[in-house]
Amino acid sequence: MITALVQFRLPHPISRKEAREIFSGTAPKYTEIKGLIRKYYILSEDGGTAGGVYIWNSRQEAEKLYTESWRQFILDKYGAQPTLTYFETPVVVDNAKGEIATDL
Repeated sequence: MITALVQFRLPHPISRKEAREIFSGTAPKYTEIKGLIRKYYILSEDGGTAGGVYIWNSRQEAEKLYTESWRQFILDKYGAQPTLTYFETPVVVDNAKGEIATDL
Protein backbone atom coordinates (compact mmCIF):
# COMPACT_ATOMS: atom_id res chain seq x y z
CA MET A 1 0.00 0.00 0.00
CA ILE A 2 0.97 3.62 -0.53
CA THR A 3 -0.03 6.71 1.41
CA ALA A 4 -0.11 10.01 -0.43
CA LEU A 5 -0.06 13.17 1.67
CA VAL A 6 -1.42 16.23 -0.11
CA GLN A 7 -1.16 19.65 1.53
CA PHE A 8 -1.80 23.21 0.44
CA ARG A 9 -1.64 26.54 2.25
CA LEU A 10 -4.96 28.35 1.94
CA PRO A 11 -4.96 32.04 0.97
CA HIS A 12 -7.28 32.69 3.94
CA PRO A 13 -7.93 30.41 6.92
CA ILE A 14 -11.25 28.58 7.00
CA SER A 15 -13.28 27.18 9.88
CA ARG A 16 -13.96 23.50 10.47
CA LYS A 17 -17.59 24.11 9.42
CA GLU A 18 -16.50 25.75 6.15
CA ALA A 19 -14.07 22.91 5.50
CA ARG A 20 -16.76 20.29 6.11
CA GLU A 21 -19.05 22.00 3.59
CA ILE A 22 -16.31 22.37 0.95
CA PHE A 23 -14.93 18.85 1.43
CA SER A 24 -18.40 17.27 1.41
CA GLY A 25 -18.92 18.83 -2.00
CA THR A 26 -15.84 17.19 -3.50
CA ALA A 27 -15.97 13.85 -1.64
CA PRO A 28 -18.29 12.07 -4.11
CA LYS A 29 -15.73 12.42 -6.90
CA TYR A 30 -13.41 10.07 -4.99
CA THR A 31 -15.88 7.24 -4.32
CA GLU A 32 -15.18 5.23 -7.45
CA ILE A 33 -11.49 5.84 -8.12
CA LYS A 34 -9.74 2.57 -8.91
CA GLY A 35 -7.14 1.66 -6.32
CA LEU A 36 -8.13 4.28 -3.74
CA ILE A 37 -8.77 2.51 -0.45
CA ARG A 38 -9.53 5.52 1.72
CA LYS A 39 -9.25 9.31 1.74
CA TYR A 40 -9.08 11.55 4.79
CA TYR A 41 -9.64 15.26 4.32
CA ILE A 42 -7.43 17.28 6.66
CA LEU A 43 -7.46 20.83 8.02
CA SER A 44 -4.83 22.31 10.33
CA GLU A 45 -5.95 23.61 13.72
CA ASP A 46 -5.41 27.21 12.59
CA GLY A 47 -7.46 26.62 9.42
CA GLY A 48 -4.61 27.76 7.21
CA THR A 49 -3.53 24.45 5.69
CA ALA A 50 -5.74 21.79 4.14
CA GLY A 51 -5.28 18.65 2.13
CA GLY A 52 -5.82 14.94 2.18
CA VAL A 53 -4.33 11.64 3.24
CA TYR A 54 -4.97 8.99 0.60
CA ILE A 55 -4.40 5.26 1.08
CA TRP A 56 -3.81 3.46 -2.23
CA ASN A 57 -3.30 -0.10 -3.38
CA SER A 58 -0.27 1.02 -5.41
CA ARG A 59 1.69 4.08 -6.45
CA GLN A 60 0.81 3.42 -10.09
CA GLU A 61 -2.88 3.77 -9.29
CA ALA A 62 -2.22 6.89 -7.20
CA GLU A 63 -0.26 8.56 -9.99
CA LYS A 64 -3.28 8.29 -12.29
CA LEU A 65 -5.11 10.81 -10.06
CA TYR A 66 -2.36 13.36 -9.48
CA THR A 67 -2.23 14.85 -12.96
CA GLU A 68 -1.80 18.43 -14.11
CA SER A 69 -5.59 18.75 -14.39
CA TRP A 70 -5.93 17.59 -10.76
CA ARG A 71 -3.32 20.20 -9.70
CA GLN A 72 -5.28 22.84 -11.61
CA PHE A 73 -8.50 21.74 -9.88
CA ILE A 74 -6.83 22.24 -6.48
CA LEU A 75 -5.52 25.64 -7.51
CA ASP A 76 -8.92 26.74 -8.83
CA LYS A 77 -10.85 25.35 -5.85
CA TYR A 78 -8.55 26.36 -3.01
CA GLY A 79 -6.31 29.06 -4.45
CA ALA A 80 -3.09 27.19 -3.75
CA GLN A 81 -0.70 24.73 -5.39
CA PRO A 82 -0.65 21.34 -3.64
CA THR A 83 2.43 19.51 -2.44
CA LEU A 84 2.41 15.73 -2.76
CA THR A 85 4.51 13.26 -0.77
CA TYR A 86 4.36 9.47 -1.10
CA PHE A 87 4.99 7.04 1.76
CA GLU A 88 5.27 3.26 1.76
CA THR A 89 2.51 1.85 3.98
CA PRO A 90 3.36 -1.72 4.97
CA VAL A 91 0.86 -1.97 7.87
CA VAL A 92 -2.43 -0.23 8.72
CA VAL A 93 -4.18 -0.59 12.08
CA ASP A 94 -7.95 -0.06 11.75
CA ASN A 95 -9.45 0.02 15.22
CA ALA A 96 -12.94 0.84 13.89
CA LYS A 97 -12.98 -2.50 12.04
CA GLY A 98 -10.77 -4.31 14.52
CA GLU A 99 -8.34 -5.19 11.73
CA ILE A 100 -4.68 -4.96 10.93
CA ALA A 101 -3.97 -4.88 7.20
CA THR A 102 -0.57 -5.61 5.72
CA ASP A 103 0.79 -4.75 2.31
CA LEU A 104 0.78 -7.67 -0.07
